[in-house]
Parts: sequence; structure tokens; C-alpha cells
Amino acid sequence: MTTIAVTDPVGPADAPLLVLGPSLGTSTILWEGVVPALARTHRVVLWDLPGHGAAPPADAPFSVADLADAVADVGADLGADRIRYAGVSLGGAVGLEIMLRHPELVESAAILCSGAAIGMPEGWHDRAAQVRAQSTSSLIIGSAQRWFAPGSVAAHPDITGRLLHVLQDTDDESYALCCEALAEFDVRDRLGEIRTPVLAVWGAHDAVTPETSAREIADGVRHGRARGIPEASHLAPVDDPVAVRQLLTEFFTKEGRS
Repeated sequence: MTTIAVTDPVGPADAPLLVLGPSLGTSTILWEGVVPALARTHRVVLWDLPGHGAAPPADAPFSVADLADAVADVGADLGADRIRYAGVSLGGAVGLEIMLRHPELVESAAILCSGAAIGMPEGWHDRAAQVRAQSTSSLIIGSAQRWFAPGSVAAHPDITGRLLHVLQDTDDESYALCCEALAEFDVRDRLGEIRTPVLAVWGAHDAVTPETSAREIADGVRHGRARGIPEASHLAPVDDPVAVRQLLTEFFTKEGRS
């Protein structure tokens, strides 16, 4: 069984349930600048990957599909027949898998800084080997460069520093298993099966999942649209929380009325 950690809900008890998912190496901290606004109109919960944040370490390999099943159970546990979903990077990949594996569950989904396949398998296997040999501490400099837009660390020193500490504190084996799950993840040829309305978001400075990745999702699903954030890189909710919450509020409000 794939074990994740889930926060207590915040927001009106009778509002639509919105589930927020993390990027690899991060935690629920990623969404701090966005949650207060979303919780005005949603019942919001956030989840942590195995061995990240509040979640216990993984004790066996898992797939992105396994993570999707674990997140899908969150809605049932909270008594929701349907959920809204937003996830960043690996959290976005999980969102795509949820829509494929549980097509009636998700009312609408925002997939941020992600892709229907992310990177190359050999790159993920190399990173898994690096972390097992040298720990997640060896990733700090490279992750800071990939995660944040130019000037973001100086502009947001508290949250960027805390996220890098989360990466350093992440269980090494759990991180490596996440890498191996991403190495096997590829749903590009299945996007057409997704009927859920999808918003695909990219950051203009994101070299990991650039605009082409977002447009591939938006063009591939039945009802998709793509939007860019000029001042963001791979962790858009940190680089520009105002833009992210505006995009998500507009999207979920519109789809909730359709």
C-alpha cells in the first residue's frame, strides 16, 4: 500500500473539495501562498508524497498510478463523490492518472508545471542512484536552479529556504522510488481518454516542463486549455502565488458553473 499524508480540510464544510498535490522533493509548504484564497470557496486538503513532509517513508516500490489510487481514496475518506484537483510536476502527473483511473471522480483539474511524460527514464534512474549514494542533500543546488525563477529566492527567501530544507530532510529511498515511478510514467498516448476539463499551466522560466509540455496536455485531452505564467519557473505557486490563485480561482469557478 502506498502511504501518503493528508492535511485536515480548511474552508467551508459544504464547499467543493479541492485536493492539492506536491512536486517531487517538496511538501504542502509549496501551496502556502495560494491556499487562503482557494479556501474561501473550497474545502481544501493537501497531500505529501511518501517520505516527504508529514508522510511516512515508503517501504516498497510504487508507481504514479499507485499514488493516484491513494489520492483518489482521499475523496472517499472525506465523503466527497467528486473532487477538484490541482497538482505541480509529479503531483500533476498524479492528477492525470487519477482522471484516467477514476474518470468519474474528478470534476475539473489544473495540471501545473507538469507533463504527460516528464524527462527521460535514464535521467530519473541516474538521479535515483545519486540520491541513494549521496542523499538528497546532493540535489540542493541543482534543484534551486530548476525550481525557482530568477530573483525568486531573493524575493521569497523564507518559503524557498524552507522548501530546500524539505528536500534535504526527505527520505532518500522514498525520493529515489519517486524518481523510478517517474521513469515509468508516460500517458501521452492516453490523453484523449480524459474527458475532465483540464487547465495546463506552465512557467516561462521552466526548463523541466516547458510550454510544449503544457500544450501537449491541453491539446491532447478532450476539454483542455493552456496558460503561461511569465514570472514563474517549475514551482509556480512559490514564484507567483498571485497569478496561480487567480488562474485556479477563475478556472474552478467557471468549470463549477458549466
